[in-house]
Amino acid sequence: MGDFVISCCSSADLSLERFKERNIKVVYFHFELGGVEYPDDCGVTITPERLFADMLAGASTKTSQVSVGEYIEHFEKELKEGRDILHVTLSSGISGTYGSACLAREELSAKYPDRKIYVVDSLGASSGYGLIMETLADMRDAGMGIDELHDWIEANKLKLNHWFFSTDLTFFIRGGRVSKTAGTFGKILNICPLLNMDNLGRLIPREKIRTKPKVIKRNYEKMVEFADKSRDYDGKCFISHSACYDDARALADLIEADFPKLNGKVEIFPIGATIGSHTGPGTVALFFWGKERID
Repeated sequence: MGDFVISCCSSADLSLERFKERNIKVVYFHFELGGVEYPDDCGVTITPERLFADMLAGASTKTSQVSVGEYIEHFEKELKEGRDILHVTLSSGISGTYGSACLAREELSAKYPDRKIYVVDSLGASSGYGLIMETLADMRDAGMGIDELHDWIEANKLKLNHWFFSTDLTFFIRGGRVSKTAGTFGKILNICPLLNMDNLGRLIPREKIRTKPKVIKRNYEKMVEFADKSRDYDGKCFISHSACYDDARALADLIEADFPKLNGKVEIFPIGATIGSHTGPGTVALFFWGKERID
């Protein structure tokens, strides 16, 4: 097996310790909080607690993707050491970072013609994108080579299911994802929208559900419906949340009680700055391997 690395963007929303433990290389997105730019370095510089508290206090946020130059620097560190690269990006359905990574690959391929540089569009986000990276690390550690890994993830990435719900529409309204009128009625009626990622990696509203307990249960029901082998699912399950751990834990408890063959417990991660700057607090996202996303 050749010498290679697997790599992703910080918007995969695992902890920095987890990335290091699994030997996954990371390149950072950027975000602005109150007009000051920071790296999205997995909560090291600005913790999720600080981010969401400042957002609730009225601080503005803005995100920026990894530039072509930053990708070149990130990739070239490995290429200079004789290592090939499999880099997986945040979904092209919500970011242009895939295009930037491809431009960097084209430039470096001419400079390092003997090295392999694979760039894959995850069509995923947050810790679902992270679960893709975790799975690739498992397969790499089991002996799979870079070509096999690349082919496998291209064939299977749409089987990573993403289901989200939000209990606070404030930042969806502010960002224009929900109209002010619809958002106002949603708040009055206590509506918690249920969304998922479609086959183009876009975030799509699917159902309007009243009350938090009902949307938590509905998210669990989506896993029963779509998980590989349904309740006999034996893969890993990740949940991410934005300043609403108790809601994430309630969903995890439902899953752990009814999916006895899970590979370990449900793992819960905070939503990072890149995704969290758009969702704001109150979002819970569930990720598992299952039926292929077809729309």
